[in-house]
Amino acid sequence: MDTKLFATLLDPAILFFFLGIFAVLVRSNLEIPPPVAKFLSLYLLMAIGIKGGVALSVSGIQTEMLIGLTIALVMAFLVPLYTYPLLRRKLDGFNAAAIAATYGSVSAVTFIAAGQFLDNHGVPYGGYMAVALVIMEAPAVIMAVALAAMTRVNLSRQGAGATVAKAEKQTGSFSIKGILHESFTDGAIVLLLGSLLIGFVVGADGYKVIKPFTGDLFKGLLAFFLLEMGMLVARRMREMNNVGPFLIGFAFIIPVLNAALAITLAHFAGLSDGDTLMLAVLAASASYIVVPAVVRVAIPEANPGLYFGMALALTFPFNVVLGIPLYYQMVYFL
Repeated sequence: MDTKLFATLLDPAILFFFLGIFAVLVRSNLEIPPPVAKFLSLYLLMAIGIKGGVALSVSGIQTEMLIGLTIALVMAFLVPLYTYPLLRRKLDGFNAAAIAATYGSVSAVTFIAAGQFLDNHGVPYGGYMAVALVIMEAPAVIMAVALAAMTRVNLSRQGAGATVAKAEKQTGSFSIKGILHESFTDGAIVLLLGSLLIGFVVGADGYKVIKPFTGDLFKGLLAFFLLEMGMLVARRMREMNNVGPFLIGFAFIIPVLNAALAITLAHFAGLSDGDTLMLAVLAASASYIVVPAVVRVAIPEANPGLYFGMALALTFPFNVVLGIPLYYQMVYFL
């Protein structure tokens, strides 16, 4: 393995991520005000969206784009489909469905970190990958809700009685339409899609006006954002006492398996190396923002400490620090 790739550990943004973890571990009073953290998140989404839109306007709608989006959708359905039976070996149906949904969906921050990694290595990737990020949000949640509904039916047949009736009352009105609405009207998704459309409309010439804001400042604000993320991850790590060896192994191994599967499909389809890596990262990531918010309403029987904690405290730091360079190597070896 090319050890130079792990120079990513010395990237300023990654070092600020470690600084955030360190600050919490030593109980420092360092704090990023919530409004500032929110601004940084929205800024990064806007920047990645508009740059993706501009790239898409230059390249146009191509067959490679349609193939890439198809693979993204396949992975969004496939991951919860195969992880749910694995999780059922150790967990009840509700927690298994919630975790399967979390790992079948995606992390926008991991996606942004992968884009920065490719930029640092001079590897181009298609602007349509921002679209892949969006369309992978909903399918996993829809499947998880269906699996949870099956669990309720089975419990009802076994005579669970009032408990099941209460659960059905809580979630019965949460329709597929509601899930789609939550997934595609979330503020972050609206901003990402809107920025993508604006970038596509204005093209390369129009982008020159805003480039100093979305281009030159990007690395610095990403470092600041990852500082806040490091602090958030460290706080969540303290709450992981209830996660056993099986789920810890799941949080590290499943992302690698998902990445390998996405890379295999992308190679078979003839996608570029940059697009292949981005698909691998999307498949390997786990949602800790949009999906947990939806699952908390749709599957209230599940424990948020499991699916949210695993995604944020284990899988996210693994992907950002070690996973992305590992998947980059896999692109060339699989």
